[in-house]
Amino acid sequence: MSNEDKEGGITADDWGAALSEQGQAEAMQAKPAAAANVFQDFAERSTKSSTTHDIEFILDIPVQLTVELGRTKIAIKNLLQLAQGSVIELNGLAGEPMDVLVNGCLIAQGEVVVVNDKFGIRLTDITSPAERIRKLNR
Repeated sequence: MSNEDKEGGITADDWGAALSEQGQAEAMQAKPAAAANVFQDFAERSTKSSTTHDIEFILDIPVQLTVELGRTKIAIKNLLQLAQGSVIELNGLAGEPMDVLVNGCLIAQGEVVVVNDKFGIRLTDITSPAERIRKLNR
């Protein structure tokens, strides 16, 4: 033993106690970090699985799909004068793409097609997913 150890300085027992305390303090600090990692892993797994289930959950929800040929504003007195065979001028031009709306939100444009004596629409332009989400957040 050195002179410091013998003359009231730091003894081997003191060093052992200090090292033990330091080890305990480090262990206590590591536990919250480890717990945080466990919770983070759980949250990530939960989010991944719930996202899949959420998408499956909404697939059967009905939405209203509207194909808009055009719009116009008309005064009530003119509306009351309409009869069978009346023609209403719309703001859309012949051959212009028609708007496809889902629950009132524009998602695409397309052109009219006739298949087996039934009208349909061929989509020619679909808005990007980012644009659709931006419109929903308004």
